[in-house]
Amino acid sequence: MDYLWLKALHVAAIITWVGGMLAMSVAARTIPALGAERKTAIATLRKWDQRITSPAMGFAWIVGVTLVFMGGWHSAIWFMIKFVLVLALSALHGVQGGALRRMGNDPAMAAPAVLRQGPAMTITIVLLIAILVIVKPFQ
Repeated sequence: MDYLWLKALHVAAIITWVGGMLAMSVAARTIPALGAERKTAIATLRKWDQRITSPAMGFAWIVGVTLVFMGGWHSAIWFMIKFVLVLALSALHGVQGGALRRMGNDPAMAAPAVLRQGPAMTITIVLLIAILVIVKPFQ
């Protein structure tokens, strides 16, 4: 497949992944404290994460690794920094999913800090990644 097509698919997957993470963080903060609405809201968020956000993350990883080897960037310093940031973003996604699962199991649990601070952390990491990819410093 052509490099530019893969790049476009990679960007689309990242937008879907990051959008899902932001939605999970913001929506989890507004979930009612108790009741059937809470259970439904959490189940809906988890279903979205399992069916859309997580597969988008996996696809972004697969296409991203392909692009790295097509571009020959695996030894570039900017890429190594980006790789660590993408690992951090993936870990944040996993931690957010776990927090949402725990909220679903504990009817009295409020949204933990990882969900409350999730949007700021996600946007910061994505901003740093975008700068590294576009500017490619440390070449």
